[in-house]
Amino acid sequence: MIRKNDRRLAILLAVILSLGTACDIATTTSDTSQTDVVRQRDAETAGGSTSAESGDSGDVKVDRAVVAETLPYAEVGEQLVYGHFAFPADMVDPLPGIIVIHERWGLDDGVRAQAARLAAQGYVVLAIDLFGGKTAGDVAAARPLMVEVVENPELADDNIRQAYQFLAESGQAPAIGVLGWSFGGGWALNTALLFPDDLDAAVIFYGPVTDNIDRLAPLNVPVLGIFGNNDRGVTTDTVESFETAMESLGKDLEIVMYPNVGHAFADPGAATYNAEVAEQAWLLVVEFLRKHLVGDSE
Repeated sequence: MIRKNDRRLAILLAVILSLGTACDIATTTSDTSQTDVVRQRDAETAGGSTSAESGDSGDVKVDRAVVAETLPYAEVGEQLVYGHFAFPADMVDPLPGIIVIHERWGLDDGVRAQAARLAAQGYVVLAIDLFGGKTAGDVAAARPLMVEVVENPELADDNIRQAYQFLAESGQAPAIGVLGWSFGGGWALNTALLFPDDLDAAVIFYGPVTDNIDRLAPLNVPVLGIFGNNDRGVTTDTVESFETAMESLGKDLEIVMYPNVGHAFADPGAATYNAEVAEQAWLLVVEFLRKHLVGDSE
């Protein structure tokens, strides 16, 4: 729909590839939580050309410089929607794309940091905005933002469809996945349901799930669901019901339930953050995305 943006993105890619350099980005918090967790607002704003240094461990390499810019990717309700677009600065050929969906706090610096971290793995990443440019610093401010989306799901669906189109057409991504946390994790599942035959992978971090057979039946997208067994919002029973429904339909699903952690365990800005478990989950995500978006099963 935003045809003029195609040209801007093409110009951006051409300029970045010709420069071949990038400056630094600070990676700090990511947005997650459906419970009343404490958040620390200490992330630094970043934009333009950047590089991601995310301090990963194990076999994951993250030494690729990352380019990032705010771009309009959709027009919803006659309003342009701006997202955070990030990709490796050394990109030559089109790369797989990932739609990143924010938590209830909105598209903030923590989400941008996570987008950079994913881009450093070799993806073009579009962190979308379901809140019309608004962000929240506490639960009271976040609640009406979520309610507005829930009460107008057709607008969110339109937003996500155009995000997919942006990566597929403007970004020329040969494969596309989605990743979201909590509120955004629920919408990651919804994205898979919107593109049941076209999306290549979906990652749900402790997001709302369903056991509705009729809704899940058309789904042909590999799904990785990551949860904590102490989560009081997305409970173990809820996850098990989702898993049972998916298995009865023969769907491609991997559920990881970490013991002794609760909601938002992967959010460095949450009181429930668990660095060790968050890193284990990150390595699983990297492996899952490589398998389904790149075709690397090692």
